[in-house]
Amino acid sequence: MLGMIRNSLFGSVETWPWQVLSTGGKEEVSYEERACEGGKFATVEVTEKPVDEALREAMPKVMKYVGGTNDKGIGMGMTVPISFAVFPNEDGSLQKKLKVWFRIPNQFQSNPPIPNDESIKIEERESITVYSMQFGGYAKEADYVAHATQLCAALEGTATYRNDIYFCTGYDPPMKPYGRRNEVWLVKT
Repeated sequence: MLGMIRNSLFGSVETWPWQVLSTGGKEEVSYEERACEGGKFATVEVTEKPVDEALREAMPKVMKYVGGTNDKGIGMGMTVPISFAVFPNEDGSLQKKLKVWFRIPNQFQSNPPIPNDESIKIEERESITVYSMQFGGYAKEADYVAHATQLCAALEGTATYRNDIYFCTGYDPPMKPYGRRNEVWLVKT
């Protein structure tokens, strides 16, 4: 636990590598098209719980792993954003399922520490291209759904993206009270 807190407060922060391919907007909505680098990710999947509750279960597991609860006992530093995949129903509401994706820092990509918690998996993910919309505040499920709906409306007729999954991202530690950065990512098809 102390490793997790130390890593969160004093650890290095690495940004998940991506390249902005284009920018766009419609009415009040601005977005970027980005190519996001793949790599190895620590993942935790939670089902049968609403998104906000599932996040409260999954995030501490990932943070402990990053903070040193692993076979090497070392804190790895943070990579931002931390993303989680959500799965929309046809009406736009979210299924009771999510998957947190934490990109392993570059220094550990070739040989990531093994998690002590068996619910954490190390997975390889291919590069993806996304449409990203940024917003502030302490984001909850309703905020992500609302911003995803806005982004879908802004892209209507101009872009194709997956409608069975999207990513919600956060860049800031929970103790940061203002100037927070969140995003919704729609995966380009």
